Amino acid sequence: MSFHAKTIRNDFPILRQSSQDRPLIYLDSAATTQKPQQVIDALVRYYTQHNANVGRGVYSLSLVADGVYERARMTMQRFVNAKHPGEIVFTRSTTDAVNIVARSYAEETLREGDEILVSAMEHHGNLCPWQVACARTGARIRVAPLDARGDLDLDAFRSLLTERTKLVAITHVSNVLGTVNPLRAIIAEAHRHGIPVFADGAQAVAHMPIDVQDLDCDFYCFSGHKMYGPMGIGVLYAKEAILDRMPPYQTGGGMAFNVTFQEITQWKSAPHKFEAGTPNVEGAVGLEAAAKYLTGLGLERIGAHEAEILRYATDRLREIESLSIHGDARIKAPLISFLVGDIHPLDIGNYLDEFGVAVRTGDHCTMPLVDLLALPVGTVRASFGVYTTKSDIDVLCRAVAAAKAACSTPHAAPARGEPLAPLVATGTSGGKS
Repeated sequence: MSFHAKTIRNDFPILRQSSQDRPLIYLDSAATTQKPQQVIDALVRYYTQHNANVGRGVYSLSLVADGVYERARMTMQRFVNAKHPGEIVFTRSTTDAVNIVARSYAEETLREGDEILVSAMEHHGNLCPWQVACARTGARIRVAPLDARGDLDLDAFRSLLTERTKLVAITHVSNVLGTVNPLRAIIAEAHRHGIPVFADGAQAVAHMPIDVQDLDCDFYCFSGHKMYGPMGIGVLYAKEAILDRMPPYQTGGGMAFNVTFQEITQWKSAPHKFEAGTPNVEGAVGLEAAAKYLTGLGLERIGAHEAEILRYATDRLREIESLSIHGDARIKAPLISFLVGDIHPLDIGNYLDEFGVAVRTGDHCTMPLVDLLALPVGTVRASFGVYTTKSDIDVLCRAVAAAKAACSTPHAAPARGEPLAPLVATGTSGGKS
């Protein structure tokens, strides 16, 4: 069955609007995806038909809400092929999931001299929580390097696995380079040394099928808003035996089994012991709708469409003189980070906005990586989704060429964090995500 992105665009109401009096060309899906009508309808339906607090009431509407919430958990279990719903914890985001594991697993197991191995391409969300865990326990971070193409240096990665390594924390897909890491091989190598693996799937889950049992990962996490679902909802998958050993990250209502003034509280079992307070029920409902939407389109078909768009965009952008693409991994997700000569990426981004083209500029929450790549002001990033068409890419390339001509006089790059007066005085940088 062919994949018709132009038809799929009709599912996304926001894409019908204009930006700067031009059709909106949305090329920032790596930051957040737009939402199909099916997800919007699911949220409205929940609030108009099913809204009640969950896990607390005995009246009919509350019991219906209970069912809706747990059905969403079962849908996400099937979406990533977990063994059972109890391995699915609803979180606020990918970052929230990383913090849960850093606090409730890493800080409980790390000792002075232990190590957590990460890659040089990690997003701040999959780096900062581990740094804090190491600071609190006396452990340290080790960093596996990249090769010239932006692929993980697997030989160096293997050499860094030692008896001191207690956790590997690695992104499935780089949000800057687009690198798709060979996660199955990474996990197998770590497990050969008895080392558990935490995988950040934020940039992967909308583009390829995820099977946590086939990967044999110990932890896997992702956010709803990067897979066409709502903001404020995410998923942490962890193997049941690990979740059972982990203490709660937060405590309060909904996650306690028995509470008295005299004795320590008894917690519910996983996953509920990690979901303190009133959960984001509507977020779970919207996430379920997004998972069903992606499943209906077919993740293999989505991947094939996005790979075609990536090839087309790469070829077209390379036709522009002095444009450099950063990230040439052997297997790459649908995004391109680039610079145009000495022109500041903020100026490019502002100029593209005049054409209705939405891209991201800055360091993309990967300061260590852009420092490693000697890109002090970051890059321009164009990222693609199910709704991206070749005509979108044509507009992007025309706009980049026009920006190159308009911004031909370079200026001194500011220090990180220093405000820049752009050559085109409209728009904002959006710089840090």
